Amino acid sequence: MASSSRVFGNYCRTLMAAAKTSTGKIPPATSTTAAGKGRSKGILKPQPISPALQKFVGTSEIARTDAVKKIWDYIKTNNLQNPANKKEINCDDKLKTIFAGKDKVGFLEIAKLLSFHFQKAS
Repeated sequence: MASSSRVFGNYCRTLMAAAKTSTGKIPPATSTTAAGKGRSKGILKPQPISPALQKFVGTSEIARTDAVKKIWDYIKTNNLQNPANKKEINCDDKLKTIFAGKDKVGFLEIAKLLSFHFQKAS
């Protein structure tokens, strides 16, 4: 305890006293509902998507980041990454419907090719 009193000074006693008297309730600013509100902006906001992407993902609305995650999960589980060049993805029939019929796609192209499937905000 002596080492912590050097670091915190007299504040350590104040903090410990406050911890003993607290009720254990989470203040409203740090509750889980407040944290969930920040996820609805920009690329994290669920948006309506094209029918082709709906068929692939299984929902009518999804955030761009979640769509990319689901596509990468599909690529990894089906082993569609080129073993010689990890930056290249070999598309199967299901991915070709999303990636404009291309046989091979670079991993940096995924976000660009997905942008056509998201409706523009008006």
